[in-house]
Amino acid sequence: MIKTMTFAILHFSVAFTITYLLTGSALIGGAVALIEPSINTVVFYFHEKVWKRYEAKKQQRLTQLTA
Repeated sequence: MIKTMTFAILHFSVAFTITYLLTGSALIGGAVALIEPSINTVVFYFHEKVWKRYEAKKQQRLTQLTA
């Protein structure tokens, strides 16, 4: 869990810094630092669901080939 928290802090920091450097706005940098990781988390959830389905189908095909 500590690794996850440190990665989240790094992610927020990078998002804020890049946006701040591009816009010069701490407000926009802060907003992006909060919004982008939140959206990324939702996208990751659905990516994992699709990936698990893909892996299951792949395993099923391998099982059928060896049976």
